[in-house]
Amino acid sequence: MMRGIWLVFTFVPQMSAPDRWFGSDKIQHFVSSAFVQGMGYASLRATGISHSGALTGASVVTAAVGVGKEIHDRDVKGDFSARDLVWDAAGAASMSVLVSQSRR
Repeated sequence: MMRGIWLVFTFVPQMSAPDRWFGSDKIQHFVSSAFVQGMGYASLRATGISHSGALTGASVVTAAVGVGKEIHDRDVKGDFSARDLVWDAAGAASMSVLVSQSRR
């Protein structure tokens, strides 16, 4: 009987997985935020906004998307991940460095 209960709890997925620093979802946060940052920057530059203005605007949009996603996760799944936000910020910062270094 105890072995059966142990097997059930062993193979039933956890309802709330621990929020780890590294994992596929963290890579998705990094890449998605880098993409939003890059597209936001490019879109704002295409309208004639200065480099610094476009970088600031893209950063605000990227932060809003990341925080909005975490608020949505909290409301739907019951978990808000500060670690996801760190990865969002890392992706946005990486893209900011990239566009700053490749600026003409």
